[in-house]
Amino acid sequence: MNSDKCRTKAMKIAATTDGVTSVALEGSSKDQLVVIGEDVDSAKLTCVLGKKLCYASILTVEEVKPVEPEEPKKDKDTDEEESTCPPCPRFCEVVVYDRSPSYCFLK
Repeated sequence: MNSDKCRTKAMKIAATTDGVTSVALEGSSKDQLVVIGEDVDSAKLTCVLGKKLCYASILTVEEVKPVEPEEPKKDKDTDEEESTCPPCPRFCEVVVYDRSPSYCFLK
């Protein structure tokens, strides 16, 4: 891409393609078009750019992985507190006395 007109035209074509989320120019002379998106048909995009601009080629195709935030490291003191066992349950025994006992037994 030699002129600003070609760069603008290429960016418009790439931006209107299905699945594209961002378009940017990179390289020392701004001659590389970086397209980021989901389910972008790179071969179709290259053909369309080649027809409109007379030349286009794919340099790399990569899968962008989402960045997961790292959990902060915990101090040893907090780890020890979390690793303690829960207290044992206490069982209470209740003795019930019958005030009028029945001494009648059946055999």
